[in-house]
Amino acid sequence: MHNSTETHNTQWDALWVNVNLATMAIDAQGCGVIREGAIAVTDGRVAWLGEAAELPEQPARCATRIYDGKGQWLTPGLVDCHTHLVYGGNRANEFEMRLKGVDYEDIARQGGGIRATVTATRNATENQLVELAASRLQPLLAEGVTTVEIKSGYGLSLDTELTMLRVAKTLSRRFPVTVSTTFLGAHAVPEEFEGRRAAYVQLLCEQMLPAVAKYKLADAVDVFCESIGFSISETEKILTAATQLGFNVKLHADQLSDTGGAALAARFNALSADHIEYASLTGVEAMAKHGTVAVLLPGAFYYLRESQLPPIESLNALNVPIAIATDSNPGSSPSVSLLLMMNMACTLFALTPEQVLRGVTINAAKALGLHDQLGSLDVGKRADFALWNIQELAELCYWMGANHCSAVIKGGVYVLNKN
Repeated sequence: MHNSTETHNTQWDALWVNVNLATMAIDAQGCGVIREGAIAVTDGRVAWLGEAAELPEQPARCATRIYDGKGQWLTPGLVDCHTHLVYGGNRANEFEMRLKGVDYEDIARQGGGIRATVTATRNATENQLVELAASRLQPLLAEGVTTVEIKSGYGLSLDTELTMLRVAKTLSRRFPVTVSTTFLGAHAVPEEFEGRRAAYVQLLCEQMLPAVAKYKLADAVDVFCESIGFSISETEKILTAATQLGFNVKLHADQLSDTGGAALAARFNALSADHIEYASLTGVEAMAKHGTVAVLLPGAFYYLRESQLPPIESLNALNVPIAIATDSNPGSSPSVSLLLMMNMACTLFALTPEQVLRGVTINAAKALGLHDQLGSLDVGKRADFALWNIQELAELCYWMGANHCSAVIKGGVYVLNKN
């Protein structure tokens, strides 16, 4: 039961009362807090919200179903805008090896690193990949995540990349979560193309991207633009081919060095530039000019023991939207907790809880090009909500390893309820 009351003579499908709202609206001050609020839903979208005292009639006359929020906080469903949830195996053995002093190059020579995940992913069946990814998505849903981006990138062959994207689409049907898919065939050069980088880039542009477009399996295209990934010129070729096919683009940029990736992302009007620890002021200025979101990934920063902080001051000074995501992946951020990333973003990057909450709602939605549909509590947007058994909003960033999500509502319907 959801503490609902059936009524008649109704205006809306459902109404939540006795809740504190954090609207996260773009034009709202702070988190757009409305204490002692109410929010109504019709046809899966927000129909009305405001202070309960401003309801047009008594609640019982306003909606078919009335839900008592018990004084809890209600936020938009959280958005995890950068993940690699679909892959085979794990790299726990490498984690242990590194702690014993084995360096990354030695691990790679032994068949480890990204190639180990590529091998495991290629060897897994599609059903196995679905089950593995489902086990990683479930804890995110339990933390109030209602929208997640999932990248390919551990196949590095046409067949396996397409399989990974199909798995992501399967998850969107199996779970009450909106899944945004991203093609990341340019994650690394596969072993069979060793010494033939140009041939792999050609394969990406002339065969893989057109196939992904043909089967409508991806919403966007990403490239790992880095000294150990793809060069600026290679990335430019791939992004050009992607945009010509009508894809939105985004970029793993300036994570390990300043290659100019952030500026390149902005030049292509990318939705986001992600990581960006080493992005220059020029890169940040370009992002500000073109509206490119900065997606910060504290899990990878922590796991890799990075010491170079992202250019937070420049991002703030130039009003670049900041998003926060798990970067859930087997090699550098084996996390399935967006709430933990929120705490890390505050502690490691000195972001405020308000910045971080925007970073996992409206700004994360913007990083996926979905901010007109979700990410804030606004009339007309999808009724994707999370209810939190907390006293103050800052608790969402304050706790480490605690999940205070008491309910998840997707399209105005309860899909998880712990009350």
